Amino acid sequence: IGRRGQNVRLASQLTNLDIDIMTEAEESARRQKEFEERTQLFIETLDVDEFFAQLLVSEGFANLEEVAYVELDELLVIDGVDEDTAQELQARAREYLEEQAAKALERAKELGVEESLINFEGLSPQMLEALAEDGVKTLDDFATCADWELAGGWTTVDGERVKDDGVLEKFDVSLEEAQDLVMTARVMLGWVNPDDLALSEEEAEE
Repeated sequence: IGRRGQNVRLASQLTNLDIDIMTEAEESARRQKEFEERTQLFIETLDVDEFFAQLLVSEGFANLEEVAYVELDELLVIDGVDEDTAQELQARAREYLEEQAAKALERAKELGVEESLINFEGLSPQMLEALAEDGVKTLDDFATCADWELAGGWTTVDGERVKDDGVLEKFDVSLEEAQDLVMTARVMLGWVNPDDLALSEEEAEE
């Protein structure tokens, strides 16, 4: 770890990752909290009892998307789950996700998101809602964003690294994905010539 965590800070700077050092007790508490949160999520959204929700978590399911779109066979390995039950679980998960997406899109439109951004490929309704809440409502707005503003990053202030939260960070958008999305928007708007972009990439590889 080094004195005052110097090695950890260096590794964090080199990898651009947030590295936490935990004791075994802290890690155990984190895992228990995560288990309880996922269990509660499945109870509330799938209308199942606590025991069955815990079974899902124990089998490695972390979110509704996994339940909704995983191969049916992966649900059938759970004790007591037959094909009808598995199909019903997926139907409930998909219905809930579709409802949430519809609500997020409606909210985004209420906040003033324009069709140019709604029709931009790669942004979910929930992402559109988050962007709108941050004042990003058009494709032009989106194209002016820096990758770290979307994915999050770090800034050095007085020698200390300070975390910058990204608008889309909670959706696990990486810096590379953010860069690709922003550059695609700039190309669509005619701000960047795709031929020049390809040439720059070739030069970078050399």
